[in-house]
Amino acid sequence: MTRLMTAAALGLVFATAGAATAQDWPKRAVDMVVAYGAGGGTDTIARQLAEPMSASLGQPVVVKNLAGAGGTIGAAAVAGAEPDGYTLYMMAAGHSVAAAMYKELPYDPAEDFVGVSGIATMPLVLITRPESEIDSVAKLVEMAKADPGGLTIASVGVGSTQHLTAALIASELGIELLEIPYAKTPEGLAAVMSGEVDMMVEVASTVIGQIGSGDLRGIGVTSPEPHPAIPEVGSFTEAGYDLDVSTWYGVAAPAGTDAAILSAASAAVAEATRSDAFAKSLEEGGFILAPSSPEAFTQTFRDAVGVWKAVREEAGIAQN
Repeated sequence: MTRLMTAAALGLVFATAGAATAQDWPKRAVDMVVAYGAGGGTDTIARQLAEPMSASLGQPVVVKNLAGAGGTIGAAAVAGAEPDGYTLYMMAAGHSVAAAMYKELPYDPAEDFVGVSGIATMPLVLITRPESEIDSVAKLVEMAKADPGGLTIASVGVGSTQHLTAALIASELGIELLEIPYAKTPEGLAAVMSGEVDMMVEVASTVIGQIGSGDLRGIGVTSPEPHPAIPEVGSFTEAGYDLDVSTWYGVAAPAGTDAAILSAASAAVAEATRSDAFAKSLEEGGFILAPSSPEAFTQTFRDAVGVWKAVREEAGIAQN
C-alpha cells in the first residue's frame, strides 16, 4: 500500500514538474529557423510573424536562416534540436517536396517534426502568353490530346514544387506535355512571354501582377477556388478536375516537444495572425491566411510527403 502511494506521489511530482516547465515557457529568446535564404516567401512570412509573436510571448522570436541543399540543412538542424520549445521551424511546402526528391535524408521528414500551427497558403497558376490559343483548361486538354507532346511547358528547377505540380497537372488532365528546362524563374517567364514555350506553372504571387496587367494569361489555378487577387482565372476544380495543390507555410517544432508548449506556441501564432497588420502584409504578398491547429498542420505536412513521393514516382523524375 505504501509503495503504491509512493509511486503515485512520484508520478504527481513528475507531472507537476512537466506542467511547470510548459507553463514557464518561454524564459528566453526563441529561434525560428528558416531553411531558405533571406528575402523569399518563407523568410518573409517568418519575419512578419516574429514581431507580433514576440509581443505575445514576451520574449524575442529570432529568425535564423539556415539555407542550402533544398532546405534540408535547416530541417536537419531543427530535427536534431532539443524539443524544448526554443527551436521552431518556419516550414514550407518545399519540406515535403525535398522528402520526395532526396534518396537519403538525415531525418524523417514526417516523424521528426510536429506541427505548431498552419499560417498561410498560396496556389500555383498555369500561365501562357495572352496571344496563345490556350484560353481555358478545356482548350488545353483539346489541343494536347490532338497533338500529344506537341505543347511545351517550361520547367524551372528539377524537383521543385513548380516542376512536380506541372507533372501532376498533366497526369490529372490525362495529357502529355514536352518539358523544356530553364535555370531560373525569370528565364522561364521570358520564354513563355516570347512564345519560346507554350506555358509554365508558377506560384501565384510571382505572376499576379503580370496577369493583372495582361502581360500573361492565367489558364487555371491549382486551388479549389480562384485566387482573390486574380478572380478572373478559374480553377482546375471548377473545370472538372480533382486538383488541389498549394504551397503552404506553417510553424513546426522537433518531435517530442511538450504538448503544452505546442499549445502555447500555437496560441501565440494565432494571436499574431489575428493582427490586422499581419493579415494585410500577407494579403499584399498574395498569400491566403490559413491558420490551423497543431494536429491539423502536422497532418498537412505528413500527407504532403506521401503526395509528392507518389507524383515523383509516377512522373519518373529521378531523385537526388
